[in-house]
Amino acid sequence: MIPETGQFVCFVKKKSKLTKKIIMPEKDTKKDLKPSFAYLIEKKREGGEFTKDEIRHIVDSIMDEEMPSSQQAALLMAIYFKNLSAAETAAFSEEMMFSGDTVDLDDISDPKISKVSTGGVGDKATIALAALAAATGVVVPTYVARDEDFAISTVDKMNAIPGFKSKLTTKESVKILSKVGCAIVEQNKEIAPIDETLYTLRQATATSGSLPLITSSILSKKFAEGCEGLVVDVKWGNGSSVRDLEQAKQLARTLTRVARSMKRKCVALVTDANQPLGNTVGTGLEILEVVELLKGEGPEDMKELVFKLGMEMVRLAGVAGSTLSAKQTIERVLKDGTALKKFREMVVAQGGKPEWIDNPDKFPKAKYVKKLPAAKRGYVHLINAGLIARGVQVLAQKKDGTLDPAVGAFDIKKVGTQVKQGEPLIQIAYNDESKMEQAMEYFRNAYRLAPKRPNPVGLIVERVA
Repeated sequence: MIPETGQFVCFVKKKSKLTKKIIMPEKDTKKDLKPSFAYLIEKKREGGEFTKDEIRHIVDSIMDEEMPSSQQAALLMAIYFKNLSAAETAAFSEEMMFSGDTVDLDDISDPKISKVSTGGVGDKATIALAALAAATGVVVPTYVARDEDFAISTVDKMNAIPGFKSKLTTKESVKILSKVGCAIVEQNKEIAPIDETLYTLRQATATSGSLPLITSSILSKKFAEGCEGLVVDVKWGNGSSVRDLEQAKQLARTLTRVARSMKRKCVALVTDANQPLGNTVGTGLEILEVVELLKGEGPEDMKELVFKLGMEMVRLAGVAGSTLSAKQTIERVLKDGTALKKFREMVVAQGGKPEWIDNPDKFPKAKYVKKLPAAKRGYVHLINAGLIARGVQVLAQKKDGTLDPAVGAFDIKKVGTQVKQGEPLIQIAYNDESKMEQAMEYFRNAYRLAPKRPNPVGLIVERVA
């Protein structure tokens, strides 16, 4: 053997001469063997469970574009029908989390708790809670994406404040979190980048409803953002990506179970999204409602939701040890103005004009207001929240892709409300008359009236921890 090379030398007698021949040692290929994509698809199709190494191989192959899109689609379909176990989903979430950058918040000593929801029209709870929880001493990293094509995103709403900068580098966002305790930032593509690939493919293959895939999407992004615990508002209904109540309950259970497998804290509330939350849908109009909420005012449904989610956040953080203590903590920061002050502080830190928070009258007013009259007397029986959001989007969309902060819907009649013929079901503020006819089709189709009052549905259906 030649020590320097690891080669073996032998001498072969050839005719009348000795010939030197180099023989390389056999390579141990067992460690380098990876399962074929067809094998993995078949394994899941037959109900088998992936190992951690197989899941890592799947994620790496998709990231490196080694797995053909046809086989990616087949794999998602197999997962859709055969599901993933809690252990598989946890491993998948972790691999997705580490597919890109992670936010390092270790230098921040305060507890770090985030909040996420699965939809919701008119839902401004994420904005209010960032400031509310931060006012109690919780650090709230809020990185948001535009996941729902019918919903007006949290980023769109915050951008209604002049100067507000939602696109920040990781370094900039961490600096604000260290100083203020909260930041609302547009999620960059370096955070769990594989999620965008899978999300697009899930839409194309009609596998968006897969609970393990939804769970992996949510947990990989939120835990990559540096939070230690997570409060999830699992919405169900026509204003959410989850339309079925039982599926929403199952998603809540899956999220909390998988988060525990990842050694993270998680609480989920299942809430109704079959009508808009609060009294407004839009961008600037919803920011005005956030200011009201942080003063302890505003519509009752939004107050209830913000209160309950806020209590979960402070308890998960350890700031409050009991339900009563959590309630008193939330009440205190609303009553003494600390929550609103924290919101103003965050707006200033991200370049926004604080005078718009101090004096909400600075928000622009729309040129026109149109009422949607009730076609007959009766009770509001059903509201399609998604259609209201689409109508507002039609009216608010500007040529540069942004949304007009003055445009939106307000004075929204809720399910169970009795109305007379001709009484307005909703009022619409707008600036462009040429878009009104198209938008009104959405608004008219959003409401269903009935002669009898419908049975009331509770806003918060279930708590899962």
